[in-house]
Amino acid sequence: VQLQASGGGLVQTGGSLRLSCAVSGDTASRYTIGWFRQAPGKERDFVSAINWSTGNTRTTNSVKGRFTVSRDSAKNTMYLQMNSLQPEDTAVYYCAASLNPRGIMTPLEGYDFWGQGTQVTVSS
Repeated sequence: VQLQASGGGLVQTGGSLRLSCAVSGDTASRYTIGWFRQAPGKERDFVSAINWSTGNTRTTNSVKGRFTVSRDSAKNTMYLQMNSLQPEDTAVYYCAASLNPRGIMTPLEGYDFWGQGTQVTVSS
């Protein structure tokens, strides 16, 4: 499977962005697709994910209520709608695919395939 992330950019505090992750090369319904982010000098952390087949989602507490993950099966694309952005949301955002059948994983090790990152910068 190949993953192509896009949609990053520069936004002011309180603004919104929508990230896209295009899935190709395999049937998306086999996967859980997740978003991770990595700020400068920090580890890559789980943000949110969706099981493509069931539509079940999982979101880290720090962005709950502000970020929403969804998918469009007709377009084979997963989205991360980010609202009320804060400077601490500044990071490179990566999408990743997991084949793990045990539910939505949060550790990096639970994901088998990674796309390139897209930079999100929130100015104060």
